[in-house]
Amino acid sequence: MSARDCLDAPDGERIDAFLQDQWLQRGLSEHTRNAYRADLAALQRWLGPTASVPQVSRADLFAFLSARFEQGYKPRSTARLLSALRAFFRWQVERGLRDDDPTRDLTSPRLGRPLPSSLSEAEVEALLAAPDTSTLLGLRDRAMLEVLYACGLRVSELVSLAPSMVNFRQGAVRVLGKGRKERLVPLGEEAHRWLLRWLEEGAQGWPWLAKGDVLFPSQQGRPMTRQTFWHRIKGYGKQIGLARPLSPHTLRHAFATHLLNHGADLRVVQLLLGHADLSTTQIYTHVARARLQALHAAHHPRG
Repeated sequence: MSARDCLDAPDGERIDAFLQDQWLQRGLSEHTRNAYRADLAALQRWLGPTASVPQVSRADLFAFLSARFEQGYKPRSTARLLSALRAFFRWQVERGLRDDDPTRDLTSPRLGRPLPSSLSEAEVEALLAAPDTSTLLGLRDRAMLEVLYACGLRVSELVSLAPSMVNFRQGAVRVLGKGRKERLVPLGEEAHRWLLRWLEEGAQGWPWLAKGDVLFPSQQGRPMTRQTFWHRIKGYGKQIGLARPLSPHTLRHAFATHLLNHGADLRVVQLLLGHADLSTTQIYTHVARARLQALHAAHHPRG
């Protein structure tokens, strides 16, 4: 049963209103709203069809979270679910739809902070060179990879770029990030060159590119999905014999790590990544430090 089917009861109208409000007031992405809906649907399935998610008790929530623990759910999954529940019940209290917040005393599971997987500079160069640029499809992919690495974008930011968001004279890209916050990111010479070539040659073979709605459309002229792009980038990873799997953030992680390895200031990297909090960016200092230690051990005579 889908999350939509599970929440088609009258309570679903309240949940729809909550999700719509989160989009309008907080600028939550469609991906996050879908995750919230799935989490609320999971609670509904556990409660049963006759129970009410908006009126659930604190004791029921404790029992629900305990059941998830016994079923072996990972702490990160439970923490995300609890975040959705907190947002929903806080929203109800703020609008006078219930008097108490049953999530108020619930604590999130402790999470470790895994170091992000990154690529070496040589691996990035091999990945960027993988697409066959004698074809329009390969040329588009090469331009996308170059922009992704040069600007440290999220995949959702990359696929939503429009030609009007690129300023070739200034050599910068205007990015619409989380919460619909804008930031200006330098493009870099290589990405600038490949992007110009894509726009010039692509418009000749793909007439819908000239319409100017999407910078990197699909072969059918529609906006590309995040899933489609990462299916293609994983294919290029296999093509170059990359041993470890590529995640949606691999090139973004490489962007941040390589900047720090070459002496960039942490706050500059924070601005380029669009992180609201510096602590989110600080994890990359551990990646850079680990790489420096590995280099020292490998090349220093007393390493």
